[in-house]
Amino acid sequence: MLVGPEAQKTYPSKLGYPATADAAAKDVKAADFAAVIIPGGFCPDYIRRCEAMLKLVRDADALKIPLAAICHGPWVLCSTNALKGRKATGFPSIKDDMVNAGATFLDAEVVVDGHVITSRKPDDLPAFVGAILAQLQ
Repeated sequence: MLVGPEAQKTYPSKLGYPATADAAAKDVKAADFAAVIIPGGFCPDYIRRCEAMLKLVRDADALKIPLAAICHGPWVLCSTNALKGRKATGFPSIKDDMVNAGATFLDAEVVVDGHVITSRKPDDLPAFVGAILAQLQ
């Protein structure tokens, strides 16, 4: 299920690919999901501006639901307490934000610290998806 700030709104990717939200964040509960996956690109900059989206991420973190973020996705985690005291990675340009949010930044294709899974870039997708699947088993 694709969750966004608004249900049925189509959000473009940085390459123009459309993604239509199935549900609004205010209408879902973290407990109903097996995992929360935060994409990269410029999407996280919009996600972190929506309090309902941040609440979903905070609630998933509190429930220790697998919480995965790739590329610029960890920016959303920076707006919560999910990175505090954790090892994590992300796109190099957000390293300072991640460190300021309490993470120990590692330059690795995937970092798993408890239920939080992070990756740096699209080239890391195989390792990222593998780590998510391992958490779900």
